[in-house]
Amino acid sequence: MNQKGQILSILGNVVEVEFYDGNLFLGEILVLEDDPEVKLEVVSAIKKEVFLCFSLTKSENLYRGAKLKKTSQTLKIPVGQMLLGRVINVFGHPIDNLPQFEIKEKRAIYQHSPVYPETILKKELIETGIKVIDFFAPLMKGGKLGIFGGAGLGKTVLLSELMHNVVFQERGIVVFAGIGERIREGYELYETLKRTNVLPSTVLVFGQMNETAAIRFKVGLSAATIAEYFRDIQKKDTIFFIDNVYRFLQAGNELSTLLMNIPSEGGYQATLDSEIGALQERLVSTKKASITSIQAVYVPADDITDPGVQAVIPYFDSMVIFSRDIYQEGRYPAIDILASSSSVTTPVILGEEHYQILLEAKRILERYKELQRIVSIVGEAELLMEDRIIYHRARKILNFMTQDLFVLTKQTGKPGKYVGREKTVRGIRKILEGELDRLPDEALLGIGDLPR
Repeated sequence: MNQKGQILSILGNVVEVEFYDGNLFLGEILVLEDDPEVKLEVVSAIKKEVFLCFSLTKSENLYRGAKLKKTSQTLKIPVGQMLLGRVINVFGHPIDNLPQFEIKEKRAIYQHSPVYPETILKKELIETGIKVIDFFAPLMKGGKLGIFGGAGLGKTVLLSELMHNVVFQERGIVVFAGIGERIREGYELYETLKRTNVLPSTVLVFGQMNETAAIRFKVGLSAATIAEYFRDIQKKDTIFFIDNVYRFLQAGNELSTLLMNIPSEGGYQATLDSEIGALQERLVSTKKASITSIQAVYVPADDITDPGVQAVIPYFDSMVIFSRDIYQEGRYPAIDILASSSSVTTPVILGEEHYQILLEAKRILERYKELQRIVSIVGEAELLMEDRIIYHRARKILNFMTQDLFVLTKQTGKPGKYVGREKTVRGIRKILEGELDRLPDEALLGIGDLPR
């Protein structure tokens, strides 16, 4: 059997190759005969001997007529304890200017999701120390939290704070997938994790925006493979972070366009749902250990109804949605509380006290939205006394949900604050019961816990 072929044509990242009796399969890695570091991945067959491939390395090393060899393998990545504290690329090569680590085991980045009888859902909350999340959109162990927002609203900052807080509380393994974000952001995250001593228990996998679409698309799958190893082989609870899921979908769209596939009505690739499902359905908890996933989702043009964003939403148990209006008001984190939600807000999981206070707080905030329109037209003096009380209690709740973050201490000069869920519930109860009615609303901005 002929194990060699050649390149017929090169169009950007798409390479047309010819193999006679090669029996290539989708996802197989091909390498240049004279340079095995140059890799191509088979993505489709045009006819019996002609295939389309994506270049996984720089296309400048390719040329027509170049000889290729089969590997009979899909893309694999190193897994194991030696990755902790390191930054790697989609191939598992270190990119942190530190010495090469010893590779003991590799796993293919394409894996099946666990079968349904093996999956479990623990009814156990993870405390994040961030008031607005713990109270209004709590995160469950083994669940998924989505952080939605447009450009520049603070998604990455909140994600970094969650990494800092959750790692110290849970003491688990952290796997971070940086998909299509800026190199500067990746460097800042690395330095933040190093400064806050989170890095030693973290694996960072990066495919930044300067990489090809094929690399950016596979970063999430590579990181998921590492997380699965810690869950299934090491049997350790793992916390999986992605920044940014939308860039994963966007990379898939670019690849679909390069292959000249017909897009769906919304302009995205026809395989959008299957691609996001192939990633998300692997990030689940099994009887061996859990994977808790926290993911940032870029919202293009602040349009939450965008088809790409809507394709991701069903996979999340909890969602926090950033608002540009709230950001411009100066309340940080700039989260729209009423738009945010969680499927775990039940009395069984939260406890009766938290659940009842949550319902009352949301009722007051809903009424506040109506009163805001009246105040903007005729002024607060025209409100009934009862409505005026509700108006100010709602403002106190909104201000109480603001918080100084540990990861911003260096920039703001203000020390970060960790507030436990019970303290947050107690603080909201005091506001609702009128204990703080005499205080000005602004007194609760940026504070941590309320004094007893």
